[in-house]
Amino acid sequence: MNDGVNGVALTVFILFFLAVTVMGFLAARWRKAENEHSLDEWGLGGRSFGTWVTWFLLGGDLYTAYTFVAVPAAIYAAGAAGFFAVPYTILVYPLIFTFLPRLWSVSHKHGYVTTSDFVRGRFGSKGLSLAVAVTGILATMPYIALQLVGIQAVLDVMGVGGGENTNWFVKDLPLLIAFGVLAAYTYSSGLRAPALIAFVKDTLIYIVIAVAIIYIPIKLGGFDDVFGAASEKYTAAKAGGLVPLEAGQWTYATLALGSALALFMYPHSITATLSSRSREVIRRNTTILPLYSLMLGLLALLGFMAIAAGVKVTNPQLAIPQLFEDMFPDWFAGVAFAAIGIGALVPAAIMSIAAANLFTRNIYKDFIKPDATPAQETKVSKLVSLLVKVGALVFVLTMDKTVAINFQLLGGIWILQTFPALVGGLFTRWFHRWALLAGWAVGMIYGTVAAYGVASPTQKHFGGSAKEIPGIGEIGYIGLTAFVLNVVVTVVLTFVLKALKAPDGVDETSPEDYTADAGDPGVEVELPPATASKTH
Repeated sequence: MNDGVNGVALTVFILFFLAVTVMGFLAARWRKAENEHSLDEWGLGGRSFGTWVTWFLLGGDLYTAYTFVAVPAAIYAAGAAGFFAVPYTILVYPLIFTFLPRLWSVSHKHGYVTTSDFVRGRFGSKGLSLAVAVTGILATMPYIALQLVGIQAVLDVMGVGGGENTNWFVKDLPLLIAFGVLAAYTYSSGLRAPALIAFVKDTLIYIVIAVAIIYIPIKLGGFDDVFGAASEKYTAAKAGGLVPLEAGQWTYATLALGSALALFMYPHSITATLSSRSREVIRRNTTILPLYSLMLGLLALLGFMAIAAGVKVTNPQLAIPQLFEDMFPDWFAGVAFAAIGIGALVPAAIMSIAAANLFTRNIYKDFIKPDATPAQETKVSKLVSLLVKVGALVFVLTMDKTVAINFQLLGGIWILQTFPALVGGLFTRWFHRWALLAGWAVGMIYGTVAAYGVASPTQKHFGGSAKEIPGIGEIGYIGLTAFVLNVVVTVVLTFVLKALKAPDGVDETSPEDYTADAGDPGVEVELPPATASKTH
């Protein structure tokens, strides 16, 4: 790693950062609405995005700086087991094709901004809605923190901020500046800012990967040498070579499946989805989003290249930035670092908006100020989006980076427990609201306790997301085990509660709401009385 600052790379990085900062502030004027003081406008971009804007926004949302850094880092450190991200993104798109259009339709019909809005309307339960909202906020916070970790990894490799003995303020100043800029343009422009910047972010990432996948192997002697070096390292470490060991195959499979089920439970995924202008836009996106999986597969190969290039880092998260620093000319290393940095800004903005919307609609409006006006909702959401980012920043600056990563894994376990209420509710009203709440609680408690008991070489608790599956004896993904327990409890209690004729709650939706499109006759957004003055 360089001892000094890479001036050329840093200059290129700053130029791109300034460009997207300007775009972030100008985005407030992009597709400007007559009434900006509503969550539909600030938090969902006016529900106006077409196929390509939605595609870039979803891609910018799901394929983050953490993805860019962590997927090849996992392969660099652990071998082929790190490839689990590729099959899970392949599994997820047929899955979301079945339920995202239904969610878009019913949300458009009733003016739902969050998943908790839908759950409250479907099951007539503010308690269940609150559980989904709190889970979404908790799961999103460490995810935002990891985007800042991605920026910090790039800054470290460029030599910005000084060494470990440097004053903490000077060392963290570049990250504080990046955070301040992100917070300012998100507050000003809402979802339009990351939607516009996502074009730059994804274009840069595709360019960097295309160049890396051709240029770096040529410098290393070809893919034969790359795979050979990786195989030698894994074999020497008794990690199973280029194929996961038999003992790790259950972990690999359950982690891929559980991650696929969880991905579109995250609030930021749904926020990007609901910002689109029609049901057909969602259907088209589920067919073209797999292009990102191709990119991810190529991106994963960078982990093998880092091994072949002899990259030596104590923190695997620095492996890919260091690979770029070592292999690329300084100017193109700056482009690659900009891709990672901007790749952190886009999802961090969407995540903070999504978490803020959950707080505003499902905590503030439901429990604190039911008569809040659209302008008040928007103001609260803007302020909360700032607080969420501050929380993530404090998390990054005060805690070990490994802890941040492990808490993000815990977030995945948590968010998966909202699947029965959200996806189940999109297809059936059979589940009882109290049974869903009990199932959620069992899944959350089991998942948290099980993860707490997992140790790693660096920490006693929350050291990973895999543990022995009860009754099977194989090591598997804790989140999927918790999900199975969640579903079992929900089904059993639903039978019991229905037999006892427990009050079922009021369903404000109707069957035709789940297939409605924006252009269908008579389909207008139904808003609460406080927002009835705004139509779509």
